[in-house]
Amino acid sequence: MTRTTWRNVPTTPLLFVALAAMWGTSFVAIEVGLEFFPTLSFAALRYELAGLVMLAYACYSTDRWRPKTRDELLATAIGAVFIIAAYHGLLYLGQEHVPGAVASIIISLSPILTAVFASVILTRGSLGKTGTVGLLAGFAGAVLVADPVSAFSGSSGSAQGLSIVLIFLAAVSFALGAVLTRPLRSDLPVQSMQAWSMLGGGVLLHGWALVRGESLSTIELAPVGIASFLYLTLVSGAVAFLLYFELLDRLGPTELNLIGYVEPVVAALMSWVLLGHVIDTTALVGFGAIFFGFAAMKKETLVSVAVAVRRRVAA
Repeated sequence: MTRTTWRNVPTTPLLFVALAAMWGTSFVAIEVGLEFFPTLSFAALRYELAGLVMLAYACYSTDRWRPKTRDELLATAIGAVFIIAAYHGLLYLGQEHVPGAVASIIISLSPILTAVFASVILTRGSLGKTGTVGLLAGFAGAVLVADPVSAFSGSSGSAQGLSIVLIFLAAVSFALGAVLTRPLRSDLPVQSMQAWSMLGGGVLLHGWALVRGESLSTIELAPVGIASFLYLTLVSGAVAFLLYFELLDRLGPTELNLIGYVEPVVAALMSWVLLGHVIDTTALVGFGAIFFGFAAMKKETLVSVAVAVRRRVAA
């Protein structure tokens, strides 16, 4: 059985805000750290170390620390390939030319893409009129954030345009991985599965880095770079995922999905405070369109969540 740490502590809203802060600031920390680390090696080292920390916690807190069945091995592999290696590899490559705050807004498409993939892969049904409106609104928002006219003009614009495409593909990879694992039956604790996915994804990222010609000898051991790496690994990585598991148990996946729309707010604020980057009005409108798209696709579920929250507050 899995041990719970904060079960009797009435701090769910605080944990939600803390997780949003940890994951929102991760986009800014990536932007900072890329100045001192080769891109894919940065992601690889982060998840190899975070995976070891998570595996140690899994050994302590659960009665099963490794996958055994075919479905458990497959779910772990999907997590390693799509949710860790492909998602973070594409995100880190994209953030070479795109600010973290903008990247976080594009990544907020993930819940919409997840709903699309689920409708096609799992139920093979249509999204319906409301779902289609939500999908179109989400993509319209992404276009506004990307600003393709300026993103693909000039040599620097072409690099930025390609980076935006890479970040969008990162969101696609994350959403696809999340859907592919749903039909698989597994009794493996999430801590254990996440640990092995992190380790496997880290190894894959290292292989990708070698193919790309990266070398660990180019790492610059500056205090800011080390602080960024440790923050991403221990805070936004290991600690944040422990908070995620706890909140997933308390709130459920739909309500917790809303954290993806708090992260860009945190990322934009910290990007302004630490780096002086300001999000323009067009990007803010785009983010609003993405959130509207998610709300349209999950209208009934969000109403149920709102009712449940109101009851909890009243109690």
